[in-house]
Amino acid sequence: MGILGALPPEEMLAKLNKEVAAWNAADPEHPVQPALHLIAVVAQNSPGAAGKYRTRMDSALIGKVYAWAQKRNALLFLDVQVGTGTLQEELPRLLPWLKQPDIHLAIDPEFSMKRGHVPGTYVGTVDAADVNYASSLLQDLVDQEHIPPKVLVVHRWTRDMLTGYKRIKLDPRVQIVIDMDGWGPPHLKRESYRAYVWKYPVEYTGFKLFYRNDTKKGSRLMSPAEVLALHPKPLYIQYQ
Repeated sequence: MGILGALPPEEMLAKLNKEVAAWNAADPEHPVQPALHLIAVVAQNSPGAAGKYRTRMDSALIGKVYAWAQKRNALLFLDVQVGTGTLQEELPRLLPWLKQPDIHLAIDPEFSMKRGHVPGTYVGTVDAADVNYASSLLQDLVDQEHIPPKVLVVHRWTRDMLTGYKRIKLDPRVQIVIDMDGWGPPHLKRESYRAYVWKYPVEYTGFKLFYRNDTKKGSRLMSPAEVLALHPKPLYIQYQ
């Protein structure tokens, strides 16, 4: 995620290969399934024509990144930042893509501005009802298209980014990952994982590593071994 547009495609995919090799070496019991992660709806600091403070990526761009993923036998995650809109407005448009067995979904509470704030000026939030809505759509796709379970990623790095976690309904057709999305030095990332992911368990856990933000103040990127030492051990790892 993020790195998709920062490097030429072949260089980016080579970097993906390098990370896959490092994680396979660190945890051979869990062979890596590579993935690309595209923000298909991007929050903006201006209202735009729809007044929703978001921009929708067109099908041509989604198709281009999907082709990169297929070239690498990778999954594709479509990430949604709704701005002042809703998942009910954004997800139906993505259903033709989500019908594909190798395309999954992520939602970003940080840019879900339920109180009308401008994205980036305030940390947003989603409720269990939002997660349940997204999960229900994916469950229906699994049944209708006779495809394997979907993955639903929910990013989180504060308590209030996800409210009512105990009301999230689990279903074998959708695997819900709460992804620790905070950046900073290793000690802060570990504490955020304990405080906002481990403390409020849902189903699976994830962990994000930032090539730039984790290292921009002279710190370093956590190694696979350090991430794997967390409890519970994250099964979804994302680089941005």
